[in-house]
Amino acid sequence: VLVPEIALTPQLAARFRARFGDQVAVLHSAMGEKERVREHRRLLDGEASIALGARSAVFAPVRKLGIVVVDEEHDASFKQEEKFRYHARDLAVVRAERAGIPCILGSATPSLESLENVRRGKYRRLVLSRRADGRALPEVEIVDLRAHAPPAEDEVEPLSPRLLEALRETLQKKEQALLLLNRRGHSPIVLCPTCGERASCPNCDVGLTYHRSTESLRCHYCDLRTPRWKECPSCRTELLVLGMGTERLEQSLARHLPEARIARLDRDTAVSAKKLRSILGAFARRETDVLVGTQMVAKGHDFPGVTLVGVVLADIGLGLPDFRAGERTFQLLTQVAGRAGRGDAPGRVIVQTFHPEADPIVFASRHDPLGFAEREAARRRALGYPPFRRMLAVRVEGPSPAATQTAASTVGTILRRLAGSRAQVLGPAPAPIARLRGKTRFQILVFAARPSTLRAIGNALLAEAPTSRGGVRLVLDVDPVSML
Repeated sequence: VLVPEIALTPQLAARFRARFGDQVAVLHSAMGEKERVREHRRLLDGEASIALGARSAVFAPVRKLGIVVVDEEHDASFKQEEKFRYHARDLAVVRAERAGIPCILGSATPSLESLENVRRGKYRRLVLSRRADGRALPEVEIVDLRAHAPPAEDEVEPLSPRLLEALRETLQKKEQALLLLNRRGHSPIVLCPTCGERASCPNCDVGLTYHRSTESLRCHYCDLRTPRWKECPSCRTELLVLGMGTERLEQSLARHLPEARIARLDRDTAVSAKKLRSILGAFARRETDVLVGTQMVAKGHDFPGVTLVGVVLADIGLGLPDFRAGERTFQLLTQVAGRAGRGDAPGRVIVQTFHPEADPIVFASRHDPLGFAEREAARRRALGYPPFRRMLAVRVEGPSPAATQTAASTVGTILRRLAGSRAQVLGPAPAPIARLRGKTRFQILVFAARPSTLRAIGNALLAEAPTSRGGVRLVLDVDPVSML
């Protein structure tokens, strides 16, 4: 049984153990080496017959494997992005096929790839048409943030009056609330109001995020950390911190709702499996009134006390340079909305956005995954993007910008010759994040109707590509999940 996030394993493992006892082995990377070895040994010896865990559990040595289940199959976390690249969902399907056993892919928001496999007759679609116990889906209300006059820059308020009112009503009823803001830290922008200089990572082509809890600036890609700059290094003007993350949202909640018991769940607070269990356990026991978090709070959790879900800024993912940005936003909104109203009391969802007319937000508010999928599929088909063609991302990266660009140009020429009329080649072009962890990055995209074509082109490229000079490295990613 595969789940996309380690955060989902404690609750699911507890349920499986309640039903199957010691037959359950848990596997994920947050466990210590001795724990993992022990669980592997239990599976090998037949002491446990169920392996439950994150993506690497797809390799679990289960004896007499009879079924494979992938929960939240749409989730991008199933893709291993570094070193040995694989997609655990796709590998689960292959493993089940070779064993001649069923593979169940579960999701309230199926990926377009899985829906296309249904259309082609490769998968069979089964529908759960209603919630457990017949509970109604929560009502979704959209708050148009454009209607709110922007306050002074140093008083940016993440909570609209409507959401704040709903939070107060929820607390008065002794019920719980979840707030989603898919950006950690306090403020993502630190800049000088005089000369405009922005605090940026020297290793990556991204800005540094201010973390108030540690009074530091951090890069969320290479994890560089430096004490907070009090003034601009160029003109000595006091710096501004702009925008909002989960830390700032937590701070705002504490100011407006001093009586509320507030907790935060993101990668900064869930620093270990023990801490993660502690945060989720306290919320499940209703020792916490409001849980603030990133996408970690959106997936698969079952908290009967939650009657209100607030999405603080639904637009964060819409502007990313990724053809799946709309799909991911829709999935995240639908998944987090599903956390409301899972107990006896009905649920409601309030979505704050600057783009209330955007397809992902409109269809999520209607609880209409198939309607969104149909609209999104038409757009992808017109552009020739997956799942209607297969894609190979070829990334060229190296320490020298000039040498990397030269190598990328050469790789592009080779790819066009190898592709001929069999495939389309786009690029080379600077990657959306053009510098990452000290390396300059270029990207070339290859599209073809069949994966065998991409494999042939990729293998031929590896035999010819000039990547040994100047520390330049070639990375091939078939069916990439992230375009950044």
